[in-house]
Amino acid sequence: MATVPREGLEEFGPPGRTLTLNMVDTVGRAIVRGEYNSRPFPTEGDLTRELGISRSVTREAIKMITAKGLLGARPKVGTYVQPEENWNLFDVDVLRWLMEQKLSRTLLRQFNELRLTVEPQAAAWAARRATPSQVTAILAGLRRMQEAAEGRDDPLSADIEFHVAILRASGNPFLSQFRDIVATALRTSIRITNRQAGGKACIGDHEAVYQAIAAGKPDVASAAMAKLIDDVLDYLDHSPED
Repeated sequence: MATVPREGLEEFGPPGRTLTLNMVDTVGRAIVRGEYNSRPFPTEGDLTRELGISRSVTREAIKMITAKGLLGARPKVGTYVQPEENWNLFDVDVLRWLMEQKLSRTLLRQFNELRLTVEPQAAAWAARRATPSQVTAILAGLRRMQEAAEGRDDPLSADIEFHVAILRASGNPFLSQFRDIVATALRTSIRITNRQAGGKACIGDHEAVYQAIAAGKPDVASAAMAKLIDDVLDYLDHSPED
């Protein structure tokens, strides 16, 4: 009988999370880790017995994992792991599992290339459309980054706040939805990128983005954001491997 890896299954995560969501998290991580690359995915009955949970919980969790593109099902074959190219990389759970389990410069480069196609345009739209309160929100993120550089705030959450504020200020709901992907990836990729400049963000580069948005200069804002992300790509290309 194919079994689920026991690591992380004894306790179903932090209080307040449902059994279903914790099963999704545990099994999703196992799939991304490659636990089923050389053996069949467990049946619903196997999972229920192995984890000591109800069939209804198992069934709902499998539906959720399937919706993320990680699993498929065929008659006479049953449930199986989908090839990686079918996974929904815009699902924040899938992205988080990938970044946690397979963190690499290749993956980080691919993600930042995606950022390079989205965030400079978001900055340009923000320079055209941002309301006074949205400009203030961007400034608040920048000030938090400045405080973090002096050890008085959390650098990661400050950086996320700055970038998310710009996405929201773009006035485009599709770009605004990108915020969860940016936040998820930044939280995990900092294991590599926070080594840049001794772990301190390039405050001057972030301030240049803010100033251009506040001044209503879309081309300047776009170029400043592109430079910021290009610098990350350059760092990934030239920093030493672990």
